[in-house]
Amino acid sequence: MSDDKQLINELADVVGAQNVITDPTALSVYECDGATLFKALPDMVVFPENAQQISAIVKLANKHQTPFIARGGGTGLSGGMLPVRGGMLIALNRLDRILEIDLKNQRAVVEPGVVNLLLTHAVQDDGYYYAPDPSSQKACTIGGNIAENSGGPHTLKYGVTTDHILALEVVLPNGEIVEFGGAVEETPGYDLRGVMIGSEGTFGIVTKATVRLLRSPQTYQTTLSIFETMDDASNAVSSIIAAGIIPAALEMMDQLVIKALEDGFHYGFPLDAEAILIVELDGIEAGMQDQAQRIISILNEHNAREVRYAKDDADRENLWKARKSAFGAFGRLAPSYITQDGVVPRTQLPKVLRQVAAISRKYDIPIANVFHAGDGNIHPIVLFDERDPDQCERVEMVNEEILTACAEVGGTITGEHGIGVEKMDYMPLIFSPEDLKVMASVRDIFNPTGLCNPGKIFPTPESYIKLGLAS
Repeated sequence: MSDDKQLINELADVVGAQNVITDPTALSVYECDGATLFKALPDMVVFPENAQQISAIVKLANKHQTPFIARGGGTGLSGGMLPVRGGMLIALNRLDRILEIDLKNQRAVVEPGVVNLLLTHAVQDDGYYYAPDPSSQKACTIGGNIAENSGGPHTLKYGVTTDHILALEVVLPNGEIVEFGGAVEETPGYDLRGVMIGSEGTFGIVTKATVRLLRSPQTYQTTLSIFETMDDASNAVSSIIAAGIIPAALEMMDQLVIKALEDGFHYGFPLDAEAILIVELDGIEAGMQDQAQRIISILNEHNAREVRYAKDDADRENLWKARKSAFGAFGRLAPSYITQDGVVPRTQLPKVLRQVAAISRKYDIPIANVFHAGDGNIHPIVLFDERDPDQCERVEMVNEEILTACAEVGGTITGEHGIGVEKMDYMPLIFSPEDLKVMASVRDIFNPTGLCNPGKIFPTPESYIKLGLAS
C-alpha cells in the first residue's frame, strides 16, 4: 500500500491530485465496458491532458511495476479495457480535440478521445465525412476504434478503421513517444501503423491520429426489404454480391430485433416478418437507378414480401437510426445481453443462422440477430439476466457454440469487436500454438514487461482444456 501511495503522489505531481481517482465508489464506474458480463476494478484512474503527461504516467507505471490500460469511451464489447490485474486506467476523455482539418488533402488530425460521429459533424457542411461508422458512433472514440480496428454498416464498401488511418502518434509501453505512418498515402519501411491498429491497446497508447476524410456521396439509394424467412434474406445477400454489385451497406435484422425496435421506437416495421434487409447504394447519380433495379429484381427472386424505398434524406436517416438503435432497444427484451461477433462466408449465412437458432433452443436462451450481412459479420445478441448464475453459465456455453460454429465453416471469431478477455479462450479454434507464439513474440517486442493492458487476447492453458484441445 505504501508503494501505491507513493505512485499516487507522483501521479498527482504530473496531472494534479484532482485528476487521480482512488475512491472505491468512483472507481466502480470503470468496472466494465459494454460487455457487462466481465468486470474488474482498477486501483486508480488517471486523467491526462496530452501525450507528454501520458508518457510520464507510463514511465511511473514502469517504475512501480504497475499494470496500465488506456480507456476511451468505454463502449467496447469484448472486455478489452478491463484492468484484470488491477493497476491504473488511463482515461483519454480529455484528449478530445480535432487538431487540424485539411480538406484539400482530405485528412484531419485528431486526438484519441474525439467521438467518432463528431468528426463527421465537423466536416459535413463542407461535403466530407469520416467513413468508419460503428453502431456506437455517437459515443465511441477514434482511439478505441483504432485499438479494435472497428468497422460498421458501411464496411462492405469502405473498409474498416485501418483503411482510413494514415499516421499515429503513440506512447509506447516504456513511455517513449513515437510516430508511425505519415501524412501521405504510402510511406517506406515496415507498416508499423498497421501493426498498431487492432492491437487492442497491448502495443501502446495512441495519442494522435491522422485520418482520411472522404467526399460525401452525390446521392444515395436506400431500400428496406421484408422477408418471411431468414434463409431467403441471407440468400439474397449472397446473390447481390455474386451479381458483381457492391452496395455501401447490406444490413439484416431478425424478428426479435424488429420487435424490440417497434416496442421502443415505433418505426412501422412488420412484427410478423422474420427478417428485414437494408440495402444502400451510394455514389454518383448516373446509373444508380439501374443498379437499384437489379438489386430489387434479386430481392424479389428470393421472395421479398415487400421492398420499400427511402423517399428522401429524412426517410433514409430514419432507417439508419432504426438500425443503430437496435442495441439500445434490447433492454426491453432482457436485463442483460452480450453481443457475439463472428464472421462467416456469406454463402454460409443460412446454415450458421440456423445453428444459432438451434443453440438458442438448446440452452433456452433468447438470441436476436442484427448484423453486417454483406461481409458475413454476424452479431448474435445473447439475451439473459446476469443476476442469475444459471443463465450466466448457459450463456458461456452459448457463446462457445456460436464461435465454434463460425470457425467450423471457415470463418473467424471476431470481425470488429476484438478478442479482449471475452474471446481469448477461443483463439485456439482458429490459430495453432505456433501461430499464437509468433503473435506473442510481436507483442513482446512492443511490450516486453507485459504491463501494458495485460491478460488479453492470448489463451491460457485452461483455454485448451475447456475446448478439449489439451494434449
